[in-house]
Amino acid sequence: MERPPTTRLLIGDWHVDPASGEVSRKGQTTRLEVRAMRLLLCLADHPGEVVSIEQLLDQGWAGVIVSSDSVYQAMTSLRRQLGDDAKQPTYIETVPRLGYRMVAKVRPWTDSPDPAHPEREAGRASPLAPSGSRVRAGLAVALAAGVCIALVIISLLHAGNGSVAASPQNTAAQQPEKSIAVVPFLDLTEGMVEETFADGMTEELIDKLSKVTGLMVPSPTASFYYKGRKIPVADLAKNLGVIYLLDGSVRKSGSRVRVAARLIRADNGYVIWTETYDRPFNDILVVQDDIANKVTAALKQNL
Repeated sequence: MERPPTTRLLIGDWHVDPASGEVSRKGQTTRLEVRAMRLLLCLADHPGEVVSIEQLLDQGWAGVIVSSDSVYQAMTSLRRQLGDDAKQPTYIETVPRLGYRMVAKVRPWTDSPDPAHPEREAGRASPLAPSGSRVRAGLAVALAAGVCIALVIISLLHAGNGSVAASPQNTAAQQPEKSIAVVPFLDLTEGMVEETFADGMTEELIDKLSKVTGLMVPSPTASFYYKGRKIPVADLAKNLGVIYLLDGSVRKSGSRVRVAARLIRADNGYVIWTETYDRPFNDILVVQDDIANKVTAALKQNL
């Protein structure tokens, strides 16, 4: 049954809020790309039914000419964000040569407490809370303030003993020298219609680099967690536990695609390698595989 596009849903144990583009579960909140949310809602509108590739293309890429590979890559990305397994699906099942089917339970999201956003429920609480609750809240605030003061005193004493605050350089020195994270590639095409290709390019690079002996590479889940977030290079590398970052962009013009990649040393922010690859945009998977192989070969020489 078709629903208004802003209707909030419970899909499995995920809370889905189309208006904000977010899905949340057990305190974890993830923002879905617009097309991924459209595909998720399209499947949720037909629970237990097979939704064809053509239907999904119409839903996610209305007015844009793309191949079925776009649906495949978008579904791969969506499954990863939902924590689903294509081989043993609990959310989205692949029906070979036909399409996809929502196998999770779909139901309306009522105003019952949302464990992922307890602060929303707190905002709905009555202003006349019991006095005992106010006392407990006051004690908690006082305890937190005491802990903060103690930490400040300890920090000052530690600094007075001649210790040096950790800098990005000191932190980087603790990371494995041969470690690299692939930052999600940017889609710079007009209208951002190739985001799924850019995401697929990122995953292909992670796969290829993780097979290089001795090279430490964070998982796609770790890398995509920072997609769209503006974080300084040094902080991003520190969070991912790496020395190097590989980022890049995707641009498409007519029947050709251009993929730019660059390697950055995070502790000083210097670009130590960069390259651009132009390819005919015919078989997406072949293009991604070819470019990923070229980048991996180049990085072996530069790391």
